[in-house]
Amino acid sequence: QVQLVESGGGLVQAGGSLRLSCAASGRTFTTYAMGWFRQAPGKEREFVAAINWSSGRTNYADSVKGRFTISRDNAKNTVYLQMNSLKPEDTAVYYCASNGPFGSHWLTSQDRYDYWGQGTQVTVSS
Repeated sequence: QVQLVESGGGLVQAGGSLRLSCAASGRTFTTYAMGWFRQAPGKEREFVAAINWSSGRTNYADSVKGRFTISRDNAKNTVYLQMNSLKPEDTAVYYCASNGPFGSHWLTSQDRYDYWGQGTQVTVSS
């Protein structure tokens, strides 16, 4: 059974940093792509970043380019989202998700992702 478990959310002041983790289990993810999405209150879920697990190639939403970095640790089966220079508008529930097998880091639509974590809250105060 596939499980994606996020952690690392919390409350931070504007300009601060957080690192989210997504621990994946239940299958071999080496041919998959992993993505981070977020959903703010009253808004639709939106794409944040994605990584191809085998190649390490990445893709980012314009709103987070230069501030967020997605990475993976193959040995730990974990994907990370390092978030720097956080802004109040980054406040949201952050979800990790997988697409595959033979997934693509270019996929930005949530409909293309099949497994999802439960989400972790990130709150950025001004």
